Amino acid sequence: MGNAKEVLGLNDVSSSKAVSQLLKALLAEFLGNFLLNFFGCGSVVIMQSTAEGARPNFVFVALTFGLIIFIGVQALGHVSGAHFNPAVTVGLFSVCKINLIKSLLYIVVQCIGALAGSGTLKALLPEIYHYAGLGNTALNPTLTALQGFGFEFFLGFVLVLVVCGVCDPNRPEAKAAGPLAIGIAVAVGHLGAIGFTGSSMNPARSFGSALIASQWNDHWIYWVGPILGGIAAAQIYQNVLKAPSLDEHIVERYRTVAEAKELKRLDVTKDNFA
Repeated sequence: MGNAKEVLGLNDVSSSKAVSQLLKALLAEFLGNFLLNFFGCGSVVIMQSTAEGARPNFVFVALTFGLIIFIGVQALGHVSGAHFNPAVTVGLFSVCKINLIKSLLYIVVQCIGALAGSGTLKALLPEIYHYAGLGNTALNPTLTALQGFGFEFFLGFVLVLVVCGVCDPNRPEAKAAGPLAIGIAVAVGHLGAIGFTGSSMNPARSFGSALIASQWNDHWIYWVGPILGGIAAAQIYQNVLKAPSLDEHIVERYRTVAEAKELKRLDVTKDNFA
């Protein structure tokens, strides 16, 4: 019964204090996705609406998305874990790092935050800027939907792999660099795939911009791809790649030192006999 309550997350709604903490976490997830869509999609609008000769290239967009994630994780990670992405949430749920109730609520507020970010962007921009889709992700017409799914799968994969690596409790040295590493993973994903799928990596980000722009072509790839990629990365990291416990590290360290001392002692003894 205790395990069931833990998996479901009933403890998160069992007291007023727990509910208060949960509401703070949901607010953090809302804000993270709001900022992601507002500033990230805003950079896409700038790129698409600037005159050809002065137009920034996709590096500008990649840096904007990567930096806003870096900022969000740095500012809000202590509140909610700074998932800001249903693919991250589902991936971590698959390895029991977050409970069911919190996972579902996170995904809902992530989508609402992204929708609010894209909606605010649209409200603040004159209609002349609306023609290009307000940063909505779109599949390159030379690719099939299955190929687009493949790109989004690996975008979700690399992001969740980095998240698992920097959040590994047995790698405390990685924690300080976590926000930067996650932001770089997002930037790299955009640098490598923005020309193929728009480089969503994030179902909520695509949902918010698609709803505001009323453009749903091949939208399923932006949900199924990153989520399945995130699950695969979380499972591989948790079951194959995770760092050994700190106790094992200490034991191994002392065993190695002891062996080195013993070899040194034997060398000295051998020299004495010689």
